[in-house]
Amino acid sequence: MTDQKPTVLFVCVHNAGRSQMAAGYLRHLARGRIDVFSAGSEPADQINAVAVAAMAEDGIDIAGVQPRILTVDAVRTADVVITMGCGDACPIFPGKRYEDWDLADPAGLPLEQVRPIRDDIKARIETLVSEML
Repeated sequence: MTDQKPTVLFVCVHNAGRSQMAAGYLRHLARGRIDVFSAGSEPADQINAVAVAAMAEDGIDIAGVQPRILTVDAVRTADVVITMGCGDACPIFPGKRYEDWDLADPAGLPLEQVRPIRDDIKARIETLVSEML
């Protein structure tokens, strides 16, 4: 890494659950040392309320975030792009680190089924932080 802060982009279809939980954890755990963005190939109108509740249980507030559309520029400026089920919607640029995280979509699931997804995301984010910082 250079002296410049690395940038991570999380991408899922609706940008309402998985990618928002991942972004919330990375912002919290990186403490400003990594720029964090998230987007969706087909963003929802609002964030998943159950994802908000699951994160609040772990002390992370993502209630104020709004789903955003994935842009080519967002991918171009990111150092690391982590996709979560958005398939071929994410453009590929040489020299970037890409990961695809196979995670269940929390949409429509009750809180007790979202907690394991949240915990899986947290563990992956802890690993990512240890690799990047």
